[in-house]
Amino acid sequence: MVKILFVCLGNICRSPMIEAIFLDLLNKEQLTKEIVVDSAGIANWHEGKRPHKGTLDKLTSRNVGHEWMKSRQITKEDWETFDYIIAMDDQNIEDLRAMMPDDSTTIVLKAADFINDEAITYVPDPYYTGDFDETYDLVTEASQRLLSYIREKHNF
Repeated sequence: MVKILFVCLGNICRSPMIEAIFLDLLNKEQLTKEIVVDSAGIANWHEGKRPHKGTLDKLTSRNVGHEWMKSRQITKEDWETFDYIIAMDDQNIEDLRAMMPDDSTTIVLKAADFINDEAITYVPDPYYTGDFDETYDLVTEASQRLLSYIREKHNF
């Protein structure tokens, strides 16, 4: 089983959006027994709260489930649980590398690594930009390409 954790700053916009989209793909591909996903934030500002209204509205408009989602902060145990941590931007990567245990085998990547446009190096935070459409499009592409990567790497 492959376990993937999506991470952004507060876990209310980008990481829950990509988690829901990726899980939707897994359901359609019947891979929920092979791949498990979750999301978390670097900060704990929104712990226990539902995703941002813009994220919920965008997911609802695309018929992507999100009913279970609540924000949480990344934990020490996540480094033992997850095979991959997929971050949304360079600051997330920097923060994750600072908290990563020395003996961790978790692979840390950026969602932008799976976007087919070299000019895009991070997923903009719609909490600040207000552009939930752009974020949705970027994390949808990243999800599709990440799933292909995982399928190839793990022979699913």
